[in-house]
Amino acid sequence: MAQLTSFQLILPSQLNSSLGIGTVLHQDNWQRSVADFGLISGIAALCSAVAFPVAGALSDRTTSRFGRRRPWIVAGSLVFSAALAVLATQHTTTGIALCWSMAMIGFSIACASLTAMIGDQVPTSQRGVVSSWISAPQAFGIILGIGLIAALALGTTRSYLLVAALLVACVAPFVLSTPDPQVSSPRRASQTLRHLLVVHDFRWTLIGRVLVNLGNALGTSLALYYLQFGLEVTDPDTALLTLTGGYTICVVVASILSGWLSDRFRARKPFVMIAALLQTISAIVILATGSVWGATIASAITGAGFGSFMSIDQALAADVLPDGEHNARELGVMNIAMALPQALGPLVGAWVIELGGGFAGLYILAAGFATLGGLSVMKVKTVR
Repeated sequence: MAQLTSFQLILPSQLNSSLGIGTVLHQDNWQRSVADFGLISGIAALCSAVAFPVAGALSDRTTSRFGRRRPWIVAGSLVFSAALAVLATQHTTTGIALCWSMAMIGFSIACASLTAMIGDQVPTSQRGVVSSWISAPQAFGIILGIGLIAALALGTTRSYLLVAALLVACVAPFVLSTPDPQVSSPRRASQTLRHLLVVHDFRWTLIGRVLVNLGNALGTSLALYYLQFGLEVTDPDTALLTLTGGYTICVVVASILSGWLSDRFRARKPFVMIAALLQTISAIVILATGSVWGATIASAITGAGFGSFMSIDQALAADVLPDGEHNARELGVMNIAMALPQALGPLVGAWVIELGGGFAGLYILAAGFATLGGLSVMKVKTVR
């Protein structure tokens, strides 16, 4: 909720406000906002690329009596929340970039340990179902965040403060109630990060995750700009809420169903390919219709594809880990392949639009990346 609501709604609105941009504006003005959004996302992506594996490696070697994952989840969440609160006071592109980068560092620290708990505590036969239940709340989070902001008519400052407070409130029950056994003497990693990338299945899973996530980011991260300036919707916030609602329902249903079916049939790869193809179909729908209702249908199809991918891909990542004792470090590398494309999506999208491809070029590129990602996962050998 804190990450996706801020990224898809509050941050773009804050940049528009800092540039004095309204709902009706000249072409050059909104392209400047898209370019700034892409640049800020790119800087934050580099921060996440460092924070994920570093935090994961430190988590693996933590011997605290509070557990090896819990301290990092708490620390990352507090950094994330504090950065959002400070971000609420910023009015310059530089200040926004610095605070958003710090927010993403906190997000990466927390997520590195959260995702590692799948490998720590969940047997292989149940990872599809568990991963789906971890993926589904992402959709609930963004619809809850956007819904609250729209219903309460909050401005940028109060929106950031709301999601920062809810972040702490939602993380607290998890860290207070979830078991996290202490590790007395963690074993040293048997492979370096460089060697991990040589492992065939690990490498292709990583490549597939990068490509599918980049395709999804291109298709969703600039949705507010598409509604506001591509379709010239008079109330883009409400339209975004409608799109997000359809996206949410399909993410949740597809995620849970795909996770259960993959465990039942003991297969991961076919579901990843279907997910990639659904994202391609979504791009075709949005290009063929060029309307709000078409965008709504396309968003629902994207949600179904990405929900299927997220549940299966998280289980697939845990299945191909070469070193079970260092889940956070290895999944930290995998999480870069999720966070980095999501953050770089707006930057790549801004380049496409700036070079004259417009929103049509954006969605064609999104479909291409998603399809290539599905094909990449097909090359994994040890998992069906």
